[in-house]
Amino acid sequence: MCFSQAHRVQRKEVSAMKLGKPRASKDDHRKGDEPAILETEDLDNRVTHLGGRMDPDTISLASVTAVTTNVSNKRSKPDIKMEPSAGRPMDYQISITVIEARQLVGLNMDPVVCVEIGDEKKYTSMKESTNCPYYNEYFVFDFHLPPDVVFDKIIRLSVIHSKNLLRSGTMVGTFKLDVGTVYAQPEHQFYHKWAVLSDPDDITAGCKGYLKCDIAVVGKGDNIKTPHKANETDEDDIEGNLLLPEGVPAERQWARFYLKIYRAEGLPRMNTSIMANVKKAFIGENKDLVDPYVQVLFAGQKGKTSIQKSSYEPIWNEQIIFTELFPPLCQRMKVQIRDSDKVNDVAIGTHFIDLRKIANDGDKGFLPTLGPAWVNMYGSTRNYTLMDELQDLNEGLGEGVSFRARLLISLAVEILDTTAPDIVSSTEVQVEGVPNISENATGKIEEFFLFGAFLEATMIDRKIGDKPINFEVAIGNYGNEPDGVNRPAIKKKDGGDSNEEESELIQHSSGDEIEDDKDLVSIACTPAMKPVITDRNYFHMPYFENKPCIYIKSWWQDQRRRLYNDNMIDKIADKLEEGLNDVQEVIKTEKAYPERRLRGVLEELSTSCRLFLTLANKDQNQMGRTKLDKERLKFCMRELENMGQQARVIRSQVKKNTVKDKLKLVQNFLQKLRFLADDPQHSIPDVFIWMMSNNKRIAYSRIPSKDILYSPVEEETGKDCAKVKTIFLRLPGKKGFGPAGWTVQVKMEIYLWLGLNKHRKDFLGGLPNGFEENKAVKGPGMQSCPPISLTYTSKQVFQLRVHMYQARSLFAADSTGLSDPFARVFFSTQSQVTEVLNETLCPTWDQLLLFDNVELYGEASELRDDPPIIVIEIYDQDTVGKADFMGRTFAKPITKMWDEPYGPPRFPPQLEYYQVYRGNCTAGDLLAAFELLQVGPGGKCDLPPIDGPNDLDRGPIMPVPLGIRPVLSKYRIEVLFWGLRDLKRVNLAQVDRPRVDIECAGRGVQSALIPNYKKNPNFSTLVKWFEVDLPENELLHPPLNIRVVDCRAFGRYTLVGSHAVTTLRKFIYRPTDKSANNWSTTGEIVISMAPEAPVKKMETVVKLDSVKDDEKGKKKKRKKGVEEVEEEELDESMLDWWSKYFASIETLKEVSSKEETGQLVEKEDMDNVADGGGAKGKEKVKGKGPKDKKKAQPVEMPEKKKQKIDELKVYNKELENEFDNFEDWLHTFNLYRGKSGDDEDQDMTDEERIIGRFKGSLCMYKIPLSEDITREVGYDPNLGMFQGIPHNDPVNVLVRVYVVRATDLHPADINGKADPYIAIRLGKSEIKDKENYISKQLNPLFGKSFDIEATFPMESMLTVAVYDWDLVGTDDLIGETKIDLENRYYSKHRAICGISATYAIHGYNVWRDPMKPTQILAKMCKEGKLDQPTYGPAGRVKVANRVFVGPTEIEDENGLKKQTDEHVALLALNHWEDIPKVGCRLVPEHIETRPLLHPDKPGMEQGRIEMWVDMFPKDMPAPGPAIDISPRKPKKYELRVIVWNTDEVVLEDDDIFTGEKSSDIFVRGWLKGQQEDKQDTDVHYHSLTGEGNFNWRFVYPFDYLQAEEKIVLSKKESMFAWDETEYKIPARLNLQVWDADHFSADDFLGAIELDLNRFPRGAKTAKQCSVDLVLNEQEMPMVNIFKQRRIKGWWPFLARDENDEIELTGKVEAELHLLTAEEAEKNPVGLGRNEPEPLEKPNRPDTTFLWFISPLKAIRYLICNRYKWLIVKIVLALLLLAMLGLFLYSMPGYMVKKLLGA
Repeated sequence: MCFSQAHRVQRKEVSAMKLGKPRASKDDHRKGDEPAILETEDLDNRVTHLGGRMDPDTISLASVTAVTTNVSNKRSKPDIKMEPSAGRPMDYQISITVIEARQLVGLNMDPVVCVEIGDEKKYTSMKESTNCPYYNEYFVFDFHLPPDVVFDKIIRLSVIHSKNLLRSGTMVGTFKLDVGTVYAQPEHQFYHKWAVLSDPDDITAGCKGYLKCDIAVVGKGDNIKTPHKANETDEDDIEGNLLLPEGVPAERQWARFYLKIYRAEGLPRMNTSIMANVKKAFIGENKDLVDPYVQVLFAGQKGKTSIQKSSYEPIWNEQIIFTELFPPLCQRMKVQIRDSDKVNDVAIGTHFIDLRKIANDGDKGFLPTLGPAWVNMYGSTRNYTLMDELQDLNEGLGEGVSFRARLLISLAVEILDTTAPDIVSSTEVQVEGVPNISENATGKIEEFFLFGAFLEATMIDRKIGDKPINFEVAIGNYGNEPDGVNRPAIKKKDGGDSNEEESELIQHSSGDEIEDDKDLVSIACTPAMKPVITDRNYFHMPYFENKPCIYIKSWWQDQRRRLYNDNMIDKIADKLEEGLNDVQEVIKTEKAYPERRLRGVLEELSTSCRLFLTLANKDQNQMGRTKLDKERLKFCMRELENMGQQARVIRSQVKKNTVKDKLKLVQNFLQKLRFLADDPQHSIPDVFIWMMSNNKRIAYSRIPSKDILYSPVEEETGKDCAKVKTIFLRLPGKKGFGPAGWTVQVKMEIYLWLGLNKHRKDFLGGLPNGFEENKAVKGPGMQSCPPISLTYTSKQVFQLRVHMYQARSLFAADSTGLSDPFARVFFSTQSQVTEVLNETLCPTWDQLLLFDNVELYGEASELRDDPPIIVIEIYDQDTVGKADFMGRTFAKPITKMWDEPYGPPRFPPQLEYYQVYRGNCTAGDLLAAFELLQVGPGGKCDLPPIDGPNDLDRGPIMPVPLGIRPVLSKYRIEVLFWGLRDLKRVNLAQVDRPRVDIECAGRGVQSALIPNYKKNPNFSTLVKWFEVDLPENELLHPPLNIRVVDCRAFGRYTLVGSHAVTTLRKFIYRPTDKSANNWSTTGEIVISMAPEAPVKKMETVVKLDSVKDDEKGKKKKRKKGVEEVEEEELDESMLDWWSKYFASIETLKEVSSKEETGQLVEKEDMDNVADGGGAKGKEKVKGKGPKDKKKAQPVEMPEKKKQKIDELKVYNKELENEFDNFEDWLHTFNLYRGKSGDDEDQDMTDEERIIGRFKGSLCMYKIPLSEDITREVGYDPNLGMFQGIPHNDPVNVLVRVYVVRATDLHPADINGKADPYIAIRLGKSEIKDKENYISKQLNPLFGKSFDIEATFPMESMLTVAVYDWDLVGTDDLIGETKIDLENRYYSKHRAICGISATYAIHGYNVWRDPMKPTQILAKMCKEGKLDQPTYGPAGRVKVANRVFVGPTEIEDENGLKKQTDEHVALLALNHWEDIPKVGCRLVPEHIETRPLLHPDKPGMEQGRIEMWVDMFPKDMPAPGPAIDISPRKPKKYELRVIVWNTDEVVLEDDDIFTGEKSSDIFVRGWLKGQQEDKQDTDVHYHSLTGEGNFNWRFVYPFDYLQAEEKIVLSKKESMFAWDETEYKIPARLNLQVWDADHFSADDFLGAIELDLNRFPRGAKTAKQCSVDLVLNEQEMPMVNIFKQRRIKGWWPFLARDENDEIELTGKVEAELHLLTAEEAEKNPVGLGRNEPEPLEKPNRPDTTFLWFISPLKAIRYLICNRYKWLIVKIVLALLLLAMLGLFLYSMPGYMVKKLLGA
């Protein structure tokens, strides 16, 4: 079909216009807006006139994937990741510790805490009659679900009244948040935070109490740092530690969430014939087969609309109201359309409303608001079968593969005033009707036009290659095959289910250019064609010059503004991301000037932000703009304005040394932009492209409509609109996971354009030029009719040269742990394959692949700037079966037109690394270069020649030409062969005679054979070397392969395992710079032990006892008030190892909290802490000897309120992490075997693939080497660079393992606890400490040491495991940790026995190494080839050029002084890293914290263990006995409480006779945790004034741990428990006052809880006693009963009234007396008022006797005292009445008498 001549001329003009940019504005923006991306010619000129030095500010250096540099505007970037990330299940572990509750509202309750996640519930134990229960119970929930599902689960913590029969579980209060909120926290956890409890049934009630808990969510591979748990100093600041995310106000208010649901449209037709018949058979109906309703889930509550029977376009007009605290702690609201069914309801589609995106909590923020707007729902495909395998997609799991429906909703939030009288106090979900919404409330309906051209479809999987294939495009329900039923009305209102293929719809456009598309019928499918074979694996569609097109008309509300703003932000983000990738690449490849490039990126960001502000504010008065649109616009403009300013500021601060820090800051911008670019209100649905084979849907791609949306303004256009995009179709749903889903189903080059019909004139503008249009209709209407296909008349011929050099770190696809890789390269419709290299993960193919006669359609100039991409797939060749896919990467070739010269700077191209992806994971790198050369008129002979290296003759395989291959130099690689460890069986046989083969770039060396692996796994020859040619550029060095083979009988070799050292850089020997600072050997540097300023004179030894200490002491006294005075004096005899441990943990906490607040910036402070921050000056201790005793003081520590105790270093990680795995000269290489695992088929993780370890090292250097080295004294040529290493003969060692405690163990028993004990394995010896298991404890204190003898190297891997003891059955492993002792033993860091901060020969800090510091120092000097240390007078020692000064005296047990050099030698060791040449940090005395892992749950911590290991060689003097670290025994105490009197107790009872208020008072008391031992006084009956007299004594014996300030209780948990469980509980005394009742339950009146370590001093008199004693604790003087021992005073009783206010309900006069058990035995006392030492009876007023015991007395009291006058008055009144009665009675008779005169 050819055009008329006239038309062709017109086309010429159009195409000329196209070649110049389609929009005039574009060029102008280009210059200012895109400094990062230049046209390539431009680049060449730049380079020439910069004299070959590029200006790095402006040139894009991206080489992460060459695809990123995108020059012309014809193509958009492909997406490299192939797998949908959503929807794949993962492992999560949620751990919750319920610590305690406080201020629970209610009287005398027995609270239980219920922890609920989703449907799982767990309960704590019940605590009796207390409203501040202490639990400290730990719960773990495990989930294997997709992340979204886990994060939407609600964690609900509820406190319930006891679960007994009478009051079965009435709710006190509850708190809820979703898992996602916890996961979003730093470290994915809340630690020691207070949850505010509220009552969901009564929102007017306010706070119902506080619950203290820890919540942590761990995904696989997350490493949670638990803040160090030491003796918990109860931070009682509840308000300051609420369990709320950052930025949420402490006082949350109740709010109503009104979700209005208006109507839905486009529901899928469910009446496919099978379904219809089945339903008809079952139900006998044949109507529309959907009965939709909407279900909403929010914050653990569920609301539903009514069901609209049989309707595809249901109208509900209802609102669902949720009442929830605001801001809610759950991120998402789930809105789901469901089909109601008698059998089971199914989801039709799901949408999540993310509350973070529809609200903003800033100063100018807004409450959540949404709509009214349509939301689109996506899910499974719309051709129905009875079993929908993709049903999960409709539930919102994974990426939807088809449009399902759209729903019109709006959301509003109203903050409630809970004091209003008419408020509904319940939080039940309500549903009510709402009025209908006007038609155009969501925007004016416009006609949209979608055009697509399929330029290429290649890489079609061979499984579907034999059937005809076509492609279907759908937008919403337009163009969707199954929905072809009802035609729309002539005036189309909305995007319902019209199928445009069948509706011949006359539709006038809005009167613009295109008048005559009267009969425009949408074409949504390409014609079916049979694919053509490309190679063994893939087919391609035979499109060649004929490119099929589709076009669809659809009608949607015009909400383009939303999409335009998103597009602008998206583009800013894309540019920023690309720029940041460049900067990272520049840093990674160590090119020059990364800071310039970063400045360029920031400059660009700030200009883009400014541009956004000018463009975004248009179309203000458009129809259908919602409140959210306006607010979001304001918000985005504020944010971008801000970001632009910040970018300018940061730009000015970028310096060479700050690049990395600033890069992190800018990364945050990127996340923020991505967040802003996602509009929660949808408009046009996404476009789906499906590949159909034989009418069966195979694979799909989903393209967001905003990406292809056209706008007349360049910046607003979607990034893929009118561009050629490469897309890879993928399998739907779960099929898309895993290796099956990673094979490309089809690779397509597609051109898409979506816009208003009236903007249609230029929809072909972005296509590669040189085509003619073929129309469906002939005749008059064809002008405006879109083409159904394009025929390309211009085509170019190219030759593609692919230089495949090498790959590294590929995926292990074979069971040997290696692969046989080959690469397959696809370009256009051709493919070629490299050779297969056997058994390697780092193939060096060094191969040139030539693609001849590559035909590309379009004009030459466009192809030069923007060639199509090349796809490289790497496979593993298998002898049988299909090759396994190992990874894929993309590249863009550098293009040369035939008339351009072949020369610098573009040619020959550089080799670059391309990241290989396998699914979403990286799987190695490919080093290659690609060039696309146009074949000119002269044919191939004009192409540049290929100069191969002459020396390689590989037959038909061409090597990579010179000029592209790297320049090589000669290197020598020395290998230290030490030994092999932990080799497992291979093919069921033990490894017996292993050998190691080392190979690099085709050369290599073999180790000596180990004759008997069992007897001695070390090599006899230590060092061997080989020479090899390697590239000059270190980044291009090939990997080095280490392989272990087992030499079996009859000359057979079996590969055991292999390891690829991917980067050799850390093994390159670089001669040290002798001029560097610490090499100067002239001039002495004095290091003194005192804390003063720099030493003034060389000789000065500063006195140790610095004044600062005294001042500190005084300050402390002043600050803390009276009660701390005793603490200053410290009794040495009381100190033990645990004092040291707790002091060290305090330091650790202080340091970490300072680090958080950023105070510890200076390195010196940190080093000082690292040196066992403890060498604090000792003050005079109880008059023993003079002041400058044995302790020294380095740089002064942050001021402490702490006693001066020697400390050790607590690492809250493994020691290896701190000391670089102790690989200072001996490295460990893991040997792998077996296939690599992928995420979903958990067949083998990397851990499980390890088959053993090779120990050794490498050293490489260019040869020849300078003479200096080989001439050094004692140079042994056999050892090469590895001078001074020890011999590797077997060594006997005593290993002493100290286990302090374990924390947060994973519960192993049903009761949520465990019975842990320690098991230690080393070689064949195993110690199980089973009889000393600790009952029902998840944080056990072990305090044990174990001695094991071992022989290195045979037994060098120490396993410390924690098992759970079980009465029946085998004990379960909770977790274990493995320590490689050998590396520690041989390390220069001297990890055999930690060096303490100070030296002592007795006491708790006794020196535990058999060698004294002086001996160690001498040995270290000898090993480092230094002169022996010289000790001078006055405590000086000189090592190399450092002089150390320290104390010279030491005191033995008897207090006698001796002269010693040990202190100063120890100081030298503690500063060993300062010694020139040989210095390194020595391991201090320490405790390391190691995670416990379980082989079945890889990567998930099962708890932590605190421990350390000492090793003592058997050929040295024997060490002393192990330090005693057994847990402190609690001390027995007795607390005697005398209740003397009460006063002002509230009066509860009304007297039956007199109606008078009185109370029958008694007092009850107990120690927290011992409610069963509660004691009551006798009853003071009938107190009429609230006064009560008791003189009653309570006696409470208890066991107390002074260091932890906890009471220790041992009791059986239940009657069936096997043994007692130990609890540690804060020492608190509870006193309550009650009113005794005879026939009903006693009434609780008030209570007080006194923390025995810190409670207010009682008032002297009842008058002075007030509520302030408890409420204003800060101002009150505090007492510690353990120091004060005896105290008497008045304390208030408190309770809460109806309004939840605290009120005073009485006062008690009590005396507390604390005695140790011994003292109590000497002075026994009786309970109550009994002997011995009885208390006298109280003098109670008589009325307290009951009236029925002595009624006369009571009556006399009542008559005489109270009612005397009342009685007199009554008697007088009665007399008067009697007289009046008599008078009236006798009057008539008297009158008659008188009258009658009788």
